Amino acid sequence: MNIPDNLKYSKDHEWVRVEGDTAYVGITDFAQGELGDIVFVEIETEGDTLDAHDVFGSVEAVKTVSDLFMPVGGTVLEVNSNLNDNPELVNSDPYGEGWMVKIKITDAAELDTLMDAAGYRDLVVV
Repeated sequence: MNIPDNLKYSKDHEWVRVEGDTAYVGITDFAQGELGDIVFVEIETEGDTLDAHDVFGSVEAVKTVSDLFMPVGGTVLEVNSNLNDNPELVNSDPYGEGWMVKIKITDAAELDTLMDAAGYRDLVVV
């Protein structure tokens, strides 16, 4: 299981990669593995300002649909349009081409509520 050290993680299995006052958000390698083959990603929140823990979309796998939760509050600046035709990118490259939304962070202090790689590893490794 891949858990990059340069990211922050939520208990809902989303990751955040901060770049200045913006951030990329996606689901973790652990989450995509638990969901199985992802067949559809629905995100209709572009332009919306959401709080931490708000639902920003959903991901559909062969056997289940799962909500996607904002790890920190922010405005959704961009949705990864590549996922429309290639939702499997979430499975094959969850931390790269499989990112889901780019956000403008509302309050950078909220990042301190997220886990680092070691904390996330403790959460998911049994």
